[in-house]
Amino acid sequence: MTRIIFWNVVAIVFIIFQSACASEPIRQNPDNPHYFLFRGKPTVLVTSGEHYGAVLNGDFDYVRYLDELHANRLNYTRLFSGVYFESPGDFGIVQNTLAPDPAALLLPWARSLQPGYVLGGNKFDLNSLDAKYLARLKDFLAKADERGIVVELVLFSVFYQQGQWDHSPMNAANNINGIGICPREKALTLDNGNLLAAQELFIRQLMTELNAFDNLYYELVNEPWTNISNEWIDHMINVAATAEDSLPKRHLIAHDVPSKPTEAGARYARDNAHISVLNMHYERDLKNMSYYYPAGKVLSYDETGFDGNADHPYHVQAWQYMLAGGGVYDNLDYSFVVGHENGSAQVAPGTPGGGSVKLRLELSYLKAFLESFDLVKLNPAEGLVAGGVPDGGLVRVLAEPGRQYAIYIRGGSKTTLQITLPKGSYTLQWLNTMTGATDKSDILANHPGGPASLPSPPYSSDIALSIRTALAD
Repeated sequence: MTRIIFWNVVAIVFIIFQSACASEPIRQNPDNPHYFLFRGKPTVLVTSGEHYGAVLNGDFDYVRYLDELHANRLNYTRLFSGVYFESPGDFGIVQNTLAPDPAALLLPWARSLQPGYVLGGNKFDLNSLDAKYLARLKDFLAKADERGIVVELVLFSVFYQQGQWDHSPMNAANNINGIGICPREKALTLDNGNLLAAQELFIRQLMTELNAFDNLYYELVNEPWTNISNEWIDHMINVAATAEDSLPKRHLIAHDVPSKPTEAGARYARDNAHISVLNMHYERDLKNMSYYYPAGKVLSYDETGFDGNADHPYHVQAWQYMLAGGGVYDNLDYSFVVGHENGSAQVAPGTPGGGSVKLRLELSYLKAFLESFDLVKLNPAEGLVAGGVPDGGLVRVLAEPGRQYAIYIRGGSKTTLQITLPKGSYTLQWLNTMTGATDKSDILANHPGGPASLPSPPYSSDIALSIRTALAD
């Protein structure tokens, strides 16, 4: 009887622990801060997602979109709050989800009774959030949560063009509060008059409304390294970090680091305790990785583009980034448009990126490959490569030396990889990154220790390799 009671207590404690893990917002993994802990499991986030307008564009059927991500086992999407949005034709994007028909535009603030908004309808009241917008945003988060999809919600963005400021509710011409009497270059600075207080209020109101969601973290501002004041960034990160002090849950904050790394930028990212995720854009050559990996944050490649419409550049960038220690990869996928929310649209020539069903499948193989390892014990280990790097190519290695190795090889069509392994026996599996199939399985028996020569099967342009210690019977 005593034994039965004991095991019943153990079972109850386990259920309580699992429930607590399931209700806790996504966070850095305490066992390896370069990865997440989500629903009690080590997690990487991998996706090929739409251009951030799924909520503010009322014509966009986000359920179909989320279903397509879920069908490919992709688990992340990036979303703009609506403080910033675009106009048709901006950046050469055809059928831009972030540039909705004005009649379908849903923005965070409530409309007033006063006409005069530049795109039609009434002006905005920056003191109040819009009920219809909040309902759509919360439903999007809930539907994403049901599918195991994490949402990065971007609160602000630089205004790249005058037209984007001209239609912003933060522009005094578009609100009834007399707020935002400043040029667009000063909108995201401390020298923006009474707009600063409205921006602080927006953060506090929105984070309060969304506090219950666990599949959510925030990025304060998109691409701040273009022309946004560092003082404003620091101030607003502090506002966001303290906005949840009196609330039940606390969510992670991401910071978008400069595309050209600097020592000062690395120091800020490393030393700011409020920042948990470091976002990077157009990280083709992995220069930022060496700067920011020692900071002990999750490294996130959360926007690709400007490398043509074909799939392959974004396939390669995903594999080499994640196998260098990244925790997030988000291909900006222009095959998701209104009417083709399942990602079936053909990407128009001239669009600054790609996206396709095929690419989403290939990214699902990357995610599954990483999830097959004891993730939190992996760290970059390129120093273990002793030879066999293809001409003009590269080799990336994540390893728990002596136990497990995740390896990506880019370039050539066949190689003999030389990698330093401790004494022992190992199982090897060569993964076709295009099909997800295992092209070759090997056993390396009784390796004496030191460099091991591992011949690959033929491949088209890249291949992945898993090495695991072979446990004795």
